[in-house]
Amino acid sequence: MKALTVEPTVGGLLAAGAALLEEAGLPSPRRDAEWLLADALGTDRLRLVLGLDRVVPAELAGRFRERIARRMAHEPLQYILGYEEWRGLRLKTAPAALIPRPETELLVEWAVELERAEGPWRLAADIGAGTGAIACALAAAAPRLEVVAVERSTGALVLAAANVEALGLGRRVRLVAGDLFDPLGGLQAAVDLVVSNPPYIATAMLSQLPREVSDWEPREGLDGGPDGMAVHRRLIAESPRVLRRGGWLLMEMGERQAGPLRASMEASGFERIEVRRDLRSVKRMIAGRER
Repeated sequence: MKALTVEPTVGGLLAAGAALLEEAGLPSPRRDAEWLLADALGTDRLRLVLGLDRVVPAELAGRFRERIARRMAHEPLQYILGYEEWRGLRLKTAPAALIPRPETELLVEWAVELERAEGPWRLAADIGAGTGAIACALAAAAPRLEVVAVERSTGALVLAAANVEALGLGRRVRLVAGDLFDPLGGLQAAVDLVVSNPPYIATAMLSQLPREVSDWEPREGLDGGPDGMAVHRRLIAESPRVLRRGGWLLMEMGERQAGPLRASMEASGFERIEVRRDLRSVKRMIAGRER
């Protein structure tokens, strides 16, 4: 890696770091450099850019250089920083789980909208909890709601537990280990909402993902089988045994999956099926009510 041979000031480090990130092909080099230097200095980006002439101690400059080297390898910014700001929550992030994304914020907004229209609900199940983002956001937005968050990855469960504790939601978010509905045998016809952001990338397409995703994020959170819908079909088939009558199944999905998933939900007896688009107008979420 080219050395950062500049005077250790905020402005000099930012300029040199952004140049290295641009050379490495990163799409937003200046913004990333600002995030990384602000983190190294224990400040925020606004205060950072208001003090470009500030001299940076050698130890902190070295910490910044280490972060730049990691970002040049296309390690996601959120893994380097160790957190993501998401729906008003600061969530711990690590390679054990997918990084929470804006599309999933819309999934939570829809779930909250349903709860307010048809609730108050008592119990939701977040299947494939990852960082615990969905479970924590639901509990934060719906004060009467308890959430059971299911995750089979031990590393992701540890991360989710840290988020639940940090956000003070331990009384209403319960984490359980297992595959999909296997740990929920005692909740027959008791759940108001099943919500999930399952893996939805077709196996053959994984190699075409950006390096930040394919090289760093967990494959089991991405690989949705030959057509990307293997887990969705299990959610559709198995959720009726835990959903109460009138309960909802709400899922995130990939492009061009709305038609097949709607047909599967109709065949399984769901009603009031609706599809919604994300911020790029891609059909990204689907919901249906158990009869």
